[in-house]
Amino acid sequence: MSAKDFVAKTPDQLRDQLVALKKEAFNLRFQQATGQLENTARMRTVRRDVARIKTVLNQKAADAAAN
Repeated sequence: MSAKDFVAKTPDQLRDQLVALKKEAFNLRFQQATGQLENTARMRTVRRDVARIKTVLNQKAADAAAN
């Protein structure tokens, strides 16, 4: 997903999605450790989506603090 998609969501929705992505990242790491991971590019995508969500949440928090 792009950052524009995340900006349109509420902070609660972003936190829920962040939890889901962190669970997926854990499962992907587990699959990699056991040799069952087929789509290695998915790890990179999940990691970047987590970073995007954290960035958007920080921006929204800064905007709320400024107002």
